Amino acid sequence: MQTLKQNKTKMVRRGRPPKNATAPKAVLKHVSFTQMKDVKFDPSLFTPIKTGTVVDTVLSNEGGIFPGTNTVVIGDPGVGKSTVLLDLLANFQNKGKRVLFISGEMNEIDMFGYVKRYPKFGRIPILFMQNYASNPQSAIEKSLDEGFDVVLIDSWAEVNDMVQEENGWTRKKAESWLLDLMDKHNKAGNSANKHTAFINIQQMTKGGDFAGSNRIKHMTTAMAHLKFDGRGRDALRYMVFSKNRRGDVGEKIYFSLFRPNNVEYSFEQV
Repeated sequence: MQTLKQNKTKMVRRGRPPKNATAPKAVLKHVSFTQMKDVKFDPSLFTPIKTGTVVDTVLSNEGGIFPGTNTVVIGDPGVGKSTVLLDLLANFQNKGKRVLFISGEMNEIDMFGYVKRYPKFGRIPILFMQNYASNPQSAIEKSLDEGFDVVLIDSWAEVNDMVQEENGWTRKKAESWLLDLMDKHNKAGNSANKHTAFINIQQMTKGGDFAGSNRIKHMTTAMAHLKFDGRGRDALRYMVFSKNRRGDVGEKIYFSLFRPNNVEYSFEQV
């Protein structure tokens, strides 16, 4: 008869492996330091991408967003995040920039409703992730390799979850893949050698803060909130930045969604 001790040795261990089972990290032999006087960049990196509207003044001190930067946006439910950001994207396109909308939440029918009210959205190239549910990772990688000036992702969490589930990855691995991919294209790692700027719609916590790892926050040049000012049908909508390495924070710009084909922006409460 097998003893209890013998039976225990045959049991399969479950759960997280012990820390001593992981391979130790290699010890760095040396590190290097950077002096910015020795660093050179393509001058185009410091030419802002403009919408041609007053909203440029809150995107950065120079007006517009810069190539190779990342902006994260959260907002109250129903405040108009997708509409406002698609409006920015369409305006960038009208100024001659190459743009892409990666939609993890909408399908063609949903988008058709937007285009009826905002016809200029109809010219934006869209990657509908629902059409590539069997291989979302490859669809995104191949699309971004074409090279774009500005890419809007709606939403970060939805795209991240699709890749995670299809590949059987952990959330951390899927997040690292997407962040590494953004970093690659920030640095012009595509066939067009474009320093892509990303605008990501992100989930928020119950407290109204940005959800996600610290790495997302560290890679982000600017963080914007879209909020209601007041309650009910008469509530106003506004955008405000809580972080902006290229511009000011705390300044509200109000926007209206009532005029067809254009989002209207104003520093006055209208």
